[in-house]
Amino acid sequence: MDYTIEVTRSRRAKRTSLRITRSGEVRLTIPWWGSKRAALAWAESRRGWIESALGRLESRRRECPPMRPAEVEALRREAKELLPRVMERVSARTGLRYGRLTIRDSRTRWGSCSSVGNISLSLHLARLPEELVEYVCIHELCHTVHHNHSAEFHALVNLHTNGREKELAKQLKNYIPGR
Repeated sequence: MDYTIEVTRSRRAKRTSLRITRSGEVRLTIPWWGSKRAALAWAESRRGWIESALGRLESRRRECPPMRPAEVEALRREAKELLPRVMERVSARTGLRYGRLTIRDSRTRWGSCSSVGNISLSLHLARLPEELVEYVCIHELCHTVHHNHSAEFHALVNLHTNGREKELAKQLKNYIPGR
């Protein structure tokens, strides 16, 4: 498999990291004080992981081609009907409250929760199985209590998913927002 590695130095990075972007770029981030040669050697030792990740990304792209603008607008209408109902139902069932709910064409995240408890959901959630839509709603509602991904946060999510948080998170990784 052919790819190039984009190397970036960062003053904020505390360690060397490797990631594949949604567009298929391989990015190697190294601390500003790190050795580029050592980082590239480390990335080369991860060749199997890189090729596997790029293969999974390509497979997902074939399964879910990008949407046309008219399809996005139809999905937006569907999401604005569906997602507030699901969020309200999940909120009532869990007893977790939120401020305002917005639906956005987010292509990098399924949802987010602000520090004051306002929740934003990706309109692309409307394309997922209902079980996963509910899981994302639970995840974001739990952020109204714990504004992080601490053990307490995961325990709360697990409580409201009947012990299925890891299983549902793994299923969600089979989908990409906006694709």
